Amino acid sequence: MLKGIPEVLSPQLLKILDEMGHGDEILLADANYPVESAGMKNGSYVVRADGIGMVEILEAILKLFPLDTFSDYNIALMTPEKGEPEIWKEYEKIFISSSEEVKFKKFSRFEFYDLAAKSYAIVATGERALYANIIMKKGVIK
Repeated sequence: MLKGIPEVLSPQLLKILDEMGHGDEILLADANYPVESAGMKNGSYVVRADGIGMVEILEAILKLFPLDTFSDYNIALMTPEKGEPEIWKEYEKIFISSSEEVKFKKFSRFEFYDLAAKSYAIVATGERALYANIIMKKGVIK
């Protein structure tokens, strides 16, 4: 056990977050995302976080994970054909309360899948909200 590490971050996920370098991306996937087949196709690590919601895991990761400030985006979202997912309001609150400079970019479903295929790792959450998937690009410690 370690002090100050959020409980929802497993040892495997902590190791992966630490191994990632500047510019590497991690996909936080909702419960509907095809994580296992996506991970097998592109060789990404797949970390199970079943039963943990996206808000909880996102808050925990942001305590340790610097976002890239050198690229045109550091957060990628999958957009639905109509409207905006309710969970995005929760994400906005989390990002506002973080000390990170956030640059969002929205991608259509299939553009998002193409981008996600390049992810270093995929975290399979238990989130049931639709279009809750997020790709985060790692930055540097200042």
